[in-house]
Amino acid sequence: MTLEKLKNILEAILLAADKPMNVQHLDAIFSGDEDRPTRDEIRKALHELSDDYAERGFELSQVASGFRIQVKQDYAQWVGRLWEEKPARYTRALLETMSLIAYRQPITRGEIEEVRGVSVSSNIIRTLQEREWIKVLGHKDVPGKPALYGTSREFLDYFNLKSLDELPTLAEIKDLDKAYPELALDDEEESDAPSEQVAEMEDSAEAEAVADEIETELDDDADAGTSSASGV
Repeated sequence: MTLEKLKNILEAILLAADKPMNVQHLDAIFSGDEDRPTRDEIRKALHELSDDYAERGFELSQVASGFRIQVKQDYAQWVGRLWEEKPARYTRALLETMSLIAYRQPITRGEIEEVRGVSVSSNIIRTLQEREWIKVLGHKDVPGKPALYGTSREFLDYFNLKSLDELPTLAEIKDLDKAYPELALDDEEESDAPSEQVAEMEDSAEAEAVADEIETELDDDADAGTSSASGV
């Protein structure tokens, strides 16, 4: 099989697939073929496809689950006009909760509330689980056995990440709502109920304080010889 033919086959597969495909999945598709390509040849063809798309409106992206062909972020605003329904918008409270789970996983709901200073709405946890961005990794060995939350492969795929090591810095996480408009604060969304001691954080300055507090606690964890993030 020529390289050009292999590239065309892989392109067709990735366009038709409804999820990212890794090299193992792609290799299995050629099972039984006489001129079955090797995995190295598949990787080479994928690399060349990526180069071919450099000046196009779409790209070959590698995320946690594998490879996929997707519209480049630069053109998302125009492509988004194909759908009349507006994308869901989420509160800053959801963004802060998701950030804590991503950077301090595994983490319990109570630990999230301790850092944020407010109770975590059940709707926030449910929304994150429905989006399959978070999952229960286990239960903490304390009274009540609270669930330990962590991020999923779907979370990494959505944000075009191959692993947790590629997460942005805590300074950059403050601007995530600019890169992903659906994460921007929407005043009409349900907010968290304030705790007795701390009022609900409503503006960006307070949100930055949360990120700073996370960063401080992460530094404390590092000094104690613990890790701030686990695998997916």
